[in-house]
Amino acid sequence: MGNDLDFSTRVKLNNGVEMPVLGLGTWEMHGKNAQKSILYALEIGYRLIDTAAIYRNEKDVGKAIRKSGIPRDEIFITTKRWNADHGYKSAIAACERSLRRLGTSYIDLYLIHWPVEGLRNRTWEAMEALLNKGRCRAIGVSNYMVRHLKEVLDFSSTIPAVNQVEFSPYLYQKGLLDFCQAHGVQLEAYSPLTRAAKLDDPGLISIAEKYSKSTAQILIRWVLQKNIVTIPKSSKEEHTRDNTGVFDFVISPEDSQAMDSLDENLRTWWDPSEVE
Repeated sequence: MGNDLDFSTRVKLNNGVEMPVLGLGTWEMHGKNAQKSILYALEIGYRLIDTAAIYRNEKDVGKAIRKSGIPRDEIFITTKRWNADHGYKSAIAACERSLRRLGTSYIDLYLIHWPVEGLRNRTWEAMEALLNKGRCRAIGVSNYMVRHLKEVLDFSSTIPAVNQVEFSPYLYQKGLLDFCQAHGVQLEAYSPLTRAAKLDDPGLISIAEKYSKSTAQILIRWVLQKNIVTIPKSSKEEHTRDNTGVFDFVISPEDSQAMDSLDENLRTWWDPSEVE
């Protein structure tokens, strides 16, 4: 990805599909408010919208996309199937339900949301079938640690296109990043802003002041410079807009290294590291 980025930059996944580097997360966004937030994001240039079955807002995502008037093939939709839908037949059915709720004939990126023990490999076989049928343009996983990825690579010839995980300087999973990059798996960061837990960190503030940027913008830029796609969630228009102000500066190697050292294994969501 490099440092030469703009809002239209896309990364090429391992099957040739191109994915925007910055998108909108939609967790806890529902109804008309969700549609309004998503529509605004699309109006100002977002082209990656991330949802999931468990978010219960796929219908809202679909409605907002149709209201936008933007051609479907210009928008990259990611959704995820939840734990109750592991297993081959269940995973196939779950995808069809998501497609109906979204009101689209295909999903750009379909993910396994969580590595449920004993079922995830059969689910991956269903994901491959959905890919072959054209129901998805790319398939991947979420919350997979290195050992879960190794398991997929050992039994399947289809390498996950994406692994979506929580990632920030305060949860700097360098080993996972290195593994993904070595095996052609695009890492994608959710909660890059630490759910606001660290936006007032003095060390981060001092770096942000050097660039005349907000701490949120510094966190997003740090992720992008690691060649990671990211989907900060925001339902407020000013934050959605401000999160795009990350393409007119570059964090220096020295400051990036200083941010690397902020790691404290901070997880603001679930912890998949103990899943066998």
